Amino acid sequence: MFGAGLCFWGARFDILWLLGVPFALALNWFGDSLDGTLARHRNQQRPRYGFYVDHICDCLSTVFIATGMALSGLMTPAMAMGVVIAFLMLSVEAYLAAYTLGRFNISVGYFSPTELRIMLAAGILALMRWPRAHIFGADYLSLDVGGVCAIAVMGGMFIVLAIRHTRQLFVEERLP
Repeated sequence: MFGAGLCFWGARFDILWLLGVPFALALNWFGDSLDGTLARHRNQQRPRYGFYVDHICDCLSTVFIATGMALSGLMTPAMAMGVVIAFLMLSVEAYLAAYTLGRFNISVGYFSPTELRIMLAAGILALMRWPRAHIFGADYLSLDVGGVCAIAVMGGMFIVLAIRHTRQLFVEERLP
């Protein structure tokens, strides 16, 4: 994902650098999928270590991509920061649920990290054609529009999951 961030940054100088982003996302998906599969195949699983390292890498990946987007000139730094904050809030909710409820869900509805990578790759290709969006007569950076959508979706997911998990914990730990 560091490479994806570099490709975004390179797009500041030449938009063709964006072609490297889908490649970097595919490489990330391959590595992210392969490590656990290989550990299971070799019967060398380390679930707590794997969980920890995988999610530290996810947090760093988000920072790398958002920083690259902000440095590209295709997204404002404030919007990139908002996306990182929304992602980290949703991550914290998932980690707290894993600890308190004993289960970790990486997917929400039909969306998993694989679908999100595919959507981002498709969005990057569209971004090359339409770096700016015209909405209600105003001109915006397309990545800023995407950032608003991402923040809204992650924020909504955060609220729904936080309410659901709070209610579940309240019911499971009723006071006598």
